[in-house]
Amino acid sequence: MHKDQINHPQRPTLRRAIASIFISISAAVLTLGASSPLLASEQDHREFEATLHTPFRWSANGAALAKAPLAERSFKLNFEFPFVERAQLIAWRLELVDASGAVLKRWHGTEPLLAESVNVSVPWSGQVNGKPLTEGHYRVRLFANANDAAAMAKKPKLASRAEMVDDILSDLDNPEVVDQTWPIIVGYPAAPAMPTFDALPTNRDVTARVAVASLEGGKGHIDVAKAQSAPALNALPYTVYYGNLHSQTNHSDGGGNVATCTSAQAPQAGPLGPSDAYLFAKNQGLDFLMTSEHNHLYDGSTGTNTSANPTTVKALYQSGLTAMNNFNAANPNFLALYGMEWGVISNGGHLNIFNSDELLGWESNGSGQLLADTLTAKGDYAGLYTLMNQRGLVGQFNHPATSGQFLAGGVDLGYTADGDAAMALCEVLNTSAFSSNTTETETGRSTFEGACQKALEAGYHVAFTTDQDNHCANWGASYTNRTGVLLANGTALNRTNFVNALKARRVFASMDKNSQLILTANGHLMGERFTNAGALTLVANFANTAGRSVASVQMLEGVPGRNGTVSTLSSTATTTITPTIGEHFYYAKVTQDDGKILWSAPVWVTQSNAATDTTPPTVSASETGTSGTITLSATASDNVGVTNVEFYVDGTLKGNKATSPYSIALDSTTLTNGAHSLIAKAFDAASNSANSATVSFTVSNVVAGDTTPPTVSASETGSSGIIALAATANDNVGVTKVEFYVDGVLKGNKTTAPYSIALDSTTLANGAHSLVAKAFDAANNSASSATVSFSVSNTTTSQELIINGGFESGTTGWTGTTGDIGTFTGEAAFQGTKNAWMGGNASATTETLAQTVAIPSTATTAALSFYLHIDTAETGTTAYDKLAVQVRNTSGTVLKTLATYSNVNAATGYQQRTFDLSAYKGQTIQIYFTETEDASLQTSFVLDNVSLISK
Repeated sequence: MHKDQINHPQRPTLRRAIASIFISISAAVLTLGASSPLLASEQDHREFEATLHTPFRWSANGAALAKAPLAERSFKLNFEFPFVERAQLIAWRLELVDASGAVLKRWHGTEPLLAESVNVSVPWSGQVNGKPLTEGHYRVRLFANANDAAAMAKKPKLASRAEMVDDILSDLDNPEVVDQTWPIIVGYPAAPAMPTFDALPTNRDVTARVAVASLEGGKGHIDVAKAQSAPALNALPYTVYYGNLHSQTNHSDGGGNVATCTSAQAPQAGPLGPSDAYLFAKNQGLDFLMTSEHNHLYDGSTGTNTSANPTTVKALYQSGLTAMNNFNAANPNFLALYGMEWGVISNGGHLNIFNSDELLGWESNGSGQLLADTLTAKGDYAGLYTLMNQRGLVGQFNHPATSGQFLAGGVDLGYTADGDAAMALCEVLNTSAFSSNTTETETGRSTFEGACQKALEAGYHVAFTTDQDNHCANWGASYTNRTGVLLANGTALNRTNFVNALKARRVFASMDKNSQLILTANGHLMGERFTNAGALTLVANFANTAGRSVASVQMLEGVPGRNGTVSTLSSTATTTITPTIGEHFYYAKVTQDDGKILWSAPVWVTQSNAATDTTPPTVSASETGTSGTITLSATASDNVGVTNVEFYVDGTLKGNKATSPYSIALDSTTLTNGAHSLIAKAFDAASNSANSATVSFTVSNVVAGDTTPPTVSASETGSSGIIALAATANDNVGVTKVEFYVDGVLKGNKTTAPYSIALDSTTLANGAHSLVAKAFDAANNSASSATVSFSVSNTTTSQELIINGGFESGTTGWTGTTGDIGTFTGEAAFQGTKNAWMGGNASATTETLAQTVAIPSTATTAALSFYLHIDTAETGTTAYDKLAVQVRNTSGTVLKTLATYSNVNAATGYQQRTFDLSAYKGQTIQIYFTETEDASLQTSFVLDNVSLISK
């Protein structure tokens, strides 16, 4: 076999090969109906996927690289078609392309596919026409599509496989061809010169955890200290946050256990939900995670559930928002985002909506009731864009195709002004949606740069992102790719500020979590739109904190609204040109020395023939409001045009606005009560700038002398599954929070109207219960509602055996060192306001907490779980301080030690621990926590949400 021969079985004639493929698998196809369990979520994932893995450099079986232009390597192809119903014939063509775009070599192939994925290895000798390839940069490009095998068997025979494949790929009746390109390098060509650029500070740089000696409550504890780093030389006034903007949990078809997850989960069947995802992503080192649930799976069905209850559907979406808010309250240095992935792939296209507090959808139950909060017609992307623009919603094109998706006005990726305002992002790369990889080494990756370029050429102002589309419980862990988002230094990491950064397109996409790529143009930052006269200097600013360097750089250019082709402008990191008069966009693309790629956001430039502009803008500022959300505004004008206005409070940048009206919203609780100063700074296209006069304003979030409590009433909806707890509250100044108590136990709170939370009623016993809502105002006046009685009637036999597992009712149900239970400033609760803090004394102590439970003899399962956070001042690998989790009988005899944790197990954040106690059914036992600490250096063991569920 020749070295370049494709590694798949040899076949007879093409016609016989296709016929045999069809015959062998057509019988299996007939057994698959739309109701098959294998077709779970088929509306979302019935999409042909082809991925190409190309080793960036040559290596001899892992040996050290020789300094010679050696090119030999193998290319790996993978083809998948989840939930396909008919046998397919995959046609593919691989091309080796040089820097000028000339095709040097081609490979062709066909593969049969039905249920299983197909892998193909294409070895390459490193030669073209019998000669070694010269040193330099090249690209490997894959074209592939899926075709009905039965139809292919009827096609006339062609002279060669290559002719047949080319004919199939050019068939206009099947235009959805996967087109992927990856760079490779031959030898050691000279690296491009890169400008000096110090990496922008990251979330890890500006947030440090420091040990603070404190005797509060008799305990030493860990506080969080925020220390803003001084900007480095040549740096910009922004901080970079890294994360993943595309994932699913068990609110739709995600949350699958990585040990068994190979596909989408049935709706609401996965074991893990949004809170689990946020905790996992935070522990993985991400700064943010978006859980984007499929909008039409909230009814628990891949089709339409005609018996679905609209209240339950909407309550599930609201419970996700509650999980987001609760996690953010407990984890101020991580941003949890919850929203929806709207649409279907087949004849549609998926897009994320990041900031909707309502569920948008089109399905109705058998009674004609909408299974969503707001109707949005299926496939009506233009109508959706209009609604999003009206509501200030921000979106992302997910894994877009160049054809057959996002139709508006009958045009694929069709442009509308509303769509341009609403759609800020475009996924340029995704890892495999069903990857269970947790070591960041996933090789299944797909690129969508061609479709994103098509959106840009259509007129969309989108920035590039790279996500993981996790359906398994490996949120952010399948690969090293991250989306980077820039927030102004000193700006709080919250949803409002984050969405504003997305709207400003201050975003870059990176396959390396340690890299940054920031494009500037005549002093303007990527994402900006500005008018330019004369020369334009584009600079690709790259930094990597792990020692990686740049192998190649490209400056690309296009014309918005032209619907043409994006082209390479230069291969230099600093490029100066004088654009032609009119509209342009430019973005930078960098390939590292390990083959990983970064994409900057574009800049959009209106080139004019005006003389050099030296006139600065004029600008004035104003502020509205004294508490809650206040508004910072500016009026700005310029002889050519204002391109950006920045807002500084007390000298700190709080945000910016690139288009009129120039105003931003600011949470005044991030400022101290009292006097503050506001300055607005306006810029024009020539980088002239001017400051407004200083405007003084006052913040007063607590009204002195307010003794009037709020008024509040409560209501409950539902008797099984997810139920809704709601309240109506009013105050003479303003309601700041409403808490919800069921049977006297705090179940959650809401700080903004509408005041409602979703509750899993299976955590309550069947029968009668009571609800009380408690409202607070800014002066801490409070009032409780009248008691509302309601009933729970679940068909499940599951039962919570632990009383007060969240410690919100204080010491109720617990014995031992009950002084460990309370609200502590040094150790935040996982949920609610209270937890159990064992240890943390830095002295020789023993502390215990226990609760007696009776596991029914009829139980088939009994699962103990709790959330545990460990922090320590100890160092090294010796276990000095310990927490034992035990099962004891009522006499105190240890029946089993389930686990022992120590200072060695210290980690950031809470981690859930679970144990099977079904061996003790029919017995009365004690769940027993015992902590021992030595004479020096504290270790804190913090417990929350202790639960023992029997079924």
